Amino acid sequence: MKFIAAATLAFTLAGCATAQSKEVRPATEKPAPDEPMFIPTEVESLGSVTVGGVAIPYRAVAGTLIVHPRGWDDTVAIERKRDKDAAAEVPASEASMFYTAYFKEGAPAETRPITFLFNGGPGSPTLWLHMGAYGPQRVETPDLAHGSAPYRTVPNEHSLLDVSDLVFIDAPGTGFSRVAGKDKDKAWFGVDQDIHAFTVFVRDFLSKYGRWKSPKYLYGESYGTMRAAGMTLALQRQDIDLNGVILLSDILNWDLVPDDPQVNPGVDLPYIVSLPTYAATAWYHKRAGAGRELAPFLKEVEAFATGDYALALLKGNDLPDADRQAMATRLHGYTGLSVDYLLKTNLRIEYGALQKELLADKGETTGTLDTRFTGATLDPLSKTASYDPQGSAIGAAYTAAFNDYVRGTLGYGAGKHYEGGLDVYGSWDYKHQPPGIGQPLIALPNVLPDLAVAMKQNPKLKLLVTGGYFDISTPYFAGRYELAHLPVPKQLQANIAYKYYPSGHMVYVNPALLGEMHSDVAAFIRATDGID
Repeated sequence: MKFIAAATLAFTLAGCATAQSKEVRPATEKPAPDEPMFIPTEVESLGSVTVGGVAIPYRAVAGTLIVHPRGWDDTVAIERKRDKDAAAEVPASEASMFYTAYFKEGAPAETRPITFLFNGGPGSPTLWLHMGAYGPQRVETPDLAHGSAPYRTVPNEHSLLDVSDLVFIDAPGTGFSRVAGKDKDKAWFGVDQDIHAFTVFVRDFLSKYGRWKSPKYLYGESYGTMRAAGMTLALQRQDIDLNGVILLSDILNWDLVPDDPQVNPGVDLPYIVSLPTYAATAWYHKRAGAGRELAPFLKEVEAFATGDYALALLKGNDLPDADRQAMATRLHGYTGLSVDYLLKTNLRIEYGALQKELLADKGETTGTLDTRFTGATLDPLSKTASYDPQGSAIGAAYTAAFNDYVRGTLGYGAGKHYEGGLDVYGSWDYKHQPPGIGQPLIALPNVLPDLAVAMKQNPKLKLLVTGGYFDISTPYFAGRYELAHLPVPKQLQANIAYKYYPSGHMVYVNPALLGEMHSDVAAFIRATDGID
């Protein structure tokens, strides 16, 4: 892998923390009914990283904040103790949310931007953005290949510390974050519960570290983009305005998610908005678009997807046979899949099918998060891909790198397990209550109304939408399509900027593209921080 060496880390004093860690109560020791379940923790250290040739000294804080479920206030424990039926609508649970914060030394808090970053899942901690994108150290992984131990971490010359203080947050139950109480699943594992937890965390963090006056940003990746969009309005309801939100690999309207459209006949949008990514994948693997440049090729596919292809799908079974045959032929030209196969699929390419079928003649499966990755097909007779080669290629490297870094450099986590991911995707509470609606909707969640109301109430709020052309998990055109339908007036549409890269879901895996993305995000923050 081609790599430009970063400047060395100047100094780190994690072993001599300037604040004592307050450990969580042992699992065998149960709190009294009126006592908290968790105790905040905090460990400080010092370090330096060089970005753009400039050394940036920083103070790192690894610790936890305690948050409570929606509806909680200081009287809940007293009411429950007095009357077993009191405050029954508030789940009996508590969460300890882990974070790592980096503060530039000597920078005035009043004018220094602060960015809160998180991954998604749902059920993922934030080691990916931390160790892959913007923390002071990052892990090296081979480009488009499976790495192996020992995994190397290097100073990150693309850290965002040049323009903003950073706070990496693990969702409740992930990483070093913990949840407890008999109602813990109900309290934390759902769309609105998750938005609430992060909103309270940000509010309390601003108070703890005196950052109320700072320019404020959210940076969400994947499911974290849904969280970030929902938080824009939730934070405003706490009288917290944001300067900007950065979305990486966004999915704000789950009606566009390509996971299982085949079990919802009549809903064809996921096939339409996924097609440009299928075409990009076929182009990369030289199965379509021969001799074409990627960008104009994709513009052509986008027009086809929202034009002739969409009209054909809308006709359903009424599409004439001759038109069906012609459409299959055109799809073959964009996807590389055979006409016979496309006719069998009724012109609809199921999630996982292209990954499995495109290179079936070679016995290979493409990635899902990044379709440039390939791996041996697990079951040649399966209908769809059985795994994601990119996830298998880099997961162990990121997990090992963060566990080593947080324990050895930051001095946090002795005797604690770092939970790399929770299996909550299938049991997640997907009901969401949009603004102006009296109850949560029994439907796939859509936070575009939240974002629209937030932008109308705060016309200074800016968005930077980013993604990769080779990401089938959250297709780039789905993100572009949903924000083209954001219900805001034309003058506010100008507050949204877009940037896409020849990469997958995690653009930062490629160091050169990480450098490009860093420049774009840094420019966005500088342009919106309100500082002359």
